[in-house]
Amino acid sequence: MTLDEIKQASPFAIGGENVNYAQYFDGKSYLNGLSLQQVYVGNVTFEPGCRNHWHIHHAESGGGQILLVTAGRGWYQEWGKPARELKAGDVVNIPPEVKHWHGAAKDSAFQHLAIEVPGEETSNEWCEPVDSAAYDALP
Repeated sequence: MTLDEIKQASPFAIGGENVNYAQYFDGKSYLNGLSLQQVYVGNVTFEPGCRNHWHIHHAESGGGQILLVTAGRGWYQEWGKPARELKAGDVVNIPPEVKHWHGAAKDSAFQHLAIEVPGEETSNEWCEPVDSAAYDALP
């Protein structure tokens, strides 16, 4: 799926280039904050081959993140586990304190809604980039 196909198919605008977090992504992504009150919901769109770095959603209690895949093909991986292929309709529940990454497949743009689960003392820790050789080995 191309970025233009996602723009046409998605009910959510892709938003502007994700410049505020670009240092934590390999490739180009776009961010549209859909809900900025009560619960944060962001529409994140990745160009083919784009993925974020390993990261952890910390929380004293509650917290974590939920991904609702809306278009394209992508990947989610937790530290020490195999990568999981994602497609439209998939849901990923990410508990707090779990090191992980997510992003597009090499040959497809990818879009998900990122829902920040409310919690106490929440923060994000950005870690190292995903190993390029390991990413390139994914189908």
